[in-house]
Amino acid sequence: MRSKLSYDVPMRAKTVRQVGGSGLKTKERVLVVSLDLFNTYGEPNVTTLQIADEMDISPGNLYYHYKNKTEIVAALFHRFEEELSDLLDVPEVDIGIEDAWLFLHLMFECIARYQFLYKDLVNILHRYEKISGRFRKLLLKKHLASLAICQSFARQGFLETGQQEVEALCRNMVLAMTYWPSYDIIREAGPEGNINLSQGVYQIMAMIAPHLRENERKSLQEISAAYL
Repeated sequence: MRSKLSYDVPMRAKTVRQVGGSGLKTKERVLVVSLDLFNTYGEPNVTTLQIADEMDISPGNLYYHYKNKTEIVAALFHRFEEELSDLLDVPEVDIGIEDAWLFLHLMFECIARYQFLYKDLVNILHRYEKISGRFRKLLLKKHLASLAICQSFARQGFLETGQQEVEALCRNMVLAMTYWPSYDIIREAGPEGNINLSQGVYQIMAMIAPHLRENERKSLQEISAAYL
């Protein structure tokens, strides 16, 4: 892992258009450019006409590949769902403090790539009902992944808390995983998309810290000092 975690939003759409135009097929370019525009301006504020204009193609060319914006959002969500689901399949092995940090780091990187979903989550799930149930399944997988980490810590003897507290802790971890991007954007009031995800990782680990043994708390402090 790097000595300092640094996260950047995807390249700007103009750059995507210039780079992608020579190598990517139109159907793929639609998704790349749409994702960038959604992340930058918010999905409700972007139309298919704007996507076509950004790509320098006709609306008819775009509609040949995707009939409407709903199909574009569905295709992007499918990619996000596959990427995040793979990450959330936590194996039943002994997990260390740095392993948990890396897991959260990779998960937040995935969320950052599709951050438009999280910036306007309730509205998007209301307007796109077909992905609503699938997102709830991802929430459950986040909870089960958090539980797997905590149970691994407990098996190894360095998580000192009861089962009821573990369940509450996992729910709080999922809450932070889901709403940290929106919170950090509002808190910092900075440029669109500049989310301090390494701080998000720390916030989740800090929830676990009071339940750790002394040695593991020290390990977490050392890792945090290196990455924040």
